[in-house]
This record gives sequence, structure tokens and C-alpha cells, in this order.
Amino acid sequence: MNAKASDPTNETSPNAFTGYGDFNQLNPLFARPGEATDFPLDQIPAGESLPETAYQIVHDESMLDGNARLNLATFVGTWMDDHAIKLYMESADKNMIDKDEYPQTAAIETRCWKMIARLWNAPDAENSIGTSTIGSSEACMLGGLALKRRWQLARRAAGKSTDKPNLVLSSAVQVCWEKFCNYWDVEARFVPISLEHKVLDGHDLEQYVDENTIGVVAIMGVTYTGMYEPVAEIAAALDRIQDKTGLDVKIHVDGASGGMIAPFLQTDLEWDFRVDRVVSISTSAHKYGLVYPGLGWVVWRTVGDLPEDLVFEVSYLGGTMPTFALNFSRPGAQVLLQYYLFLRLGWDGYRRVQQASHDVALYLSGEIAAISAFELWNDGSDIPVFAWQLKEGYTDKWNLYHLSERLRLKGWLIPAYPMPDDISDLVVQRIVVRNGFSRNLAESLVIDIKEAVEYLDRLETPIPAEGQVTSFTH
Repeated sequence: MNAKASDPTNETSPNAFTGYGDFNQLNPLFARPGEATDFPLDQIPAGESLPETAYQIVHDESMLDGNARLNLATFVGTWMDDHAIKLYMESADKNMIDKDEYPQTAAIETRCWKMIARLWNAPDAENSIGTSTIGSSEACMLGGLALKRRWQLARRAAGKSTDKPNLVLSSAVQVCWEKFCNYWDVEARFVPISLEHKVLDGHDLEQYVDENTIGVVAIMGVTYTGMYEPVAEIAAALDRIQDKTGLDVKIHVDGASGGMIAPFLQTDLEWDFRVDRVVSISTSAHKYGLVYPGLGWVVWRTVGDLPEDLVFEVSYLGGTMPTFALNFSRPGAQVLLQYYLFLRLGWDGYRRVQQASHDVALYLSGEIAAISAFELWNDGSDIPVFAWQLKEGYTDKWNLYHLSERLRLKGWLIPAYPMPDDISDLVVQRIVVRNGFSRNLAESLVIDIKEAVEYLDRLETPIPAEGQVTSFTH
């Protein structure tokens, strides 16, 4: 029996075009005399191929991926202009960690995080400290590590145990925070969301915070739904806890998406360093920072908020330069792309790009809310992301998984998935509107959704629900 077919651990995406054979057959049109026409899938071929042949094989396979413009599941950017692509190719060999060989890239990195520190209203950007990362997941890890080390240092100075650190988060938190708690031996204390409290809002926070709490995570754009968690309300709840107990618990803001939306569209919303308890903020530049993957940023309010013993010194033009990262060698090209966008768009350009996505999201959510089958969870008025559910009792013939599958026939990737624990029986669908998803594409999507609903409503018997796959995309 074929090894791939018999090995249950050898799993791929259910939508991948992998077949069950062990070889990749070359199209005879591309075969050169003397070249192999079959290539093993899971081992390095014995001989060489011409670059044209290898290119054609990889090119043809990658064409089977989905259409990025119709992918409304992912937050990650999929388009940059020709000048950015040219810059990307010119700088693809730059290693961000090698600050001796690439000192200008290192200087540009510093310029970028200082720009971001000012964007997030740091009280003194010159006294802040920040860094680029592979993505917002690494940025979150670094923010969490700093919270844990600050707590450890304070506990040791007071002669107290550091055995049982915990971190307070929403049950709808992005999976990278679960990884952080798992990898660094921190107890994750999840505050459940509910129909009454759709996000972590400070409600009942005193039940989760104690002397071993290293911090609270607030999310600016919950992955499940796109809703903001009210940072100022969470901080006010922590103020009340401190008044009663003396515990001074700080906040890390996971601004994966909202960190590059709120500064441009919700300028009066206090979520950033204007809130005194916020000591660090992270964001994903390859989401609404508009850069190709992977790039993230994390900034601390002051140099003192990042414990010195987490910072390493690396050689830099005969001197030293501090670095704080989980990865060592990593691409420098995306940092230059971020700087390019800051120069090209400026504040007003970013505002217009984000506003265009916001407007499309509000249009779409309004159209979906008008369809009798659906009920909105939120409308996309925070980040341009929203979710909806099937109205209770609407039908027993189909569910949102079936709708997701039906839309996939037209090329649309719109995930359906259960909400977190405590409301996991509730299934929602979510749309992420990114730069490049235009109003006319949105109108086409509305037509296709209505047609799909009409088709499903005409069914005379229920569709089987066995084997449905959750298509949740972070």
C-alpha cells in the first residue's frame, strides 16, 4: 500500500491537490532529452534538473493555491505595488541580525519602531525601545517574556516565590498566547466570553488576578470576530483591584490588526500608551501594516519596561547594539518594505487605505444583516472584520459549514467555525476585508451569498453534517 495513504500521521490540508501517489509527473511538453519525467514527492531527486524544469514544476503546483483576492479568511496581506516588489527582490539577501554588514537596514528598523512608538502615543519615543520581529506572534512572545521577567525580578526582590506565574487573557485569544503560556510555563487564565460579554472588558477580572499575575493581555481586534477589547475599561478594573489589594498589574496590548487601524480611523479611542497601565504593544505589519509576510513590531513604553537581562549585545560597526528576539537570522527585506510604505503613504495615505477597507466591511455587514437567514455578531466598525451566525430556528436543512462549502465553489474562502469554550455550540462565519478588496468585488460576493442561501433553502431534505471541517484561519 502507498506509504502516504497508509500513514495516518501524514496529513495535509483537506483542500490540497496531493493525490495519493509518490511521484510528481513532469508534463511532456517541458521535458528535455535525458531529463527525468517523474520526481519523488518526499525525497531529494537523485539527479539534477534544468532550472527551467524545476521552476515549471513549482510554478504549476503553486498555481493550485487559492485566489488571494477571494480569500476572505486570512488577515495576512497578499498585495504590494511594483516598486515594493522591486525593493523586495533587491533586498532579499539582507539578514536583519547582521547589523555589522547591514547597518543601514538596522538604522531603518530603529526609525520604523520610533515612528510606530509615536503613532501609539508613547510619552517619549526617544526613551522607548522596540524591535521588528518575524510576525506578531513573535512580538507577542517578547511582550509576554518581558512581563514575566519583570514579575520575577519584583518577586525575587521581595523575597517571594516565582514558581506559579499566570497570565490573564480572553478565551478568544489568538493561539500564539496559548503557545507562550505553554512554552514558558505560565498558567493561562482565560476569561470566558459570552453573549453578554463578547470580549474581555474587565468584568469579573478580580476573580482571575492575584499576586502571581504577570499581566493582562488586551486584544485590539479579536481573531474570532474583529472586535476591540476596551483597554481603558480593563485598565480601570485593574485600578480598582490595585486600590483593594495593592497589586499593580500591567497590560500588554496585542494590536495584531487594530494597532495599524485605530491610530488612523479611531484617533480618539484611548487604547495605546495614553493608558498608563499599558507597558507594551505589538502589531502585525503583514496584516494592516500592508507589508508582505512576515513582519511584526513590538514597542515598550520606556527602556525600563524591558528588563535589561533579556537584551543581548551584538557587534555593530565596531561597537555594540542591543537585540531582543527569539529568532537570530531573519529577513531584513520586510523592514525596508515597511519603511517604504511609511514614506510612500504617510499618515493620510494609511488613513485612506484603511478607511476604504472599513467602508467595504460596513457595506458587506449591512447587506448580510439584511438577509433573513443571518444575525450579525458585530458589524466591522472596529477593524474591517465581522462575523455572523445563522438565526436560531431558521432551518434544519443546512448550516454555515454548508454555506462556506457552497461559496468555495465560486472561489470564495469564507471560514465557518465554532466560538470559544462556554459558547462553542455557536458557529459563526467571518469576513476579513483587506486592502484590494473593492466595493464591486463585495457586491459580487453579496450576490453569490444570496444565491447560495436561496439554493440551500430550496433543499427538500437536510444535508448530512458528518465530517464537517472547521475552517478557522488566524
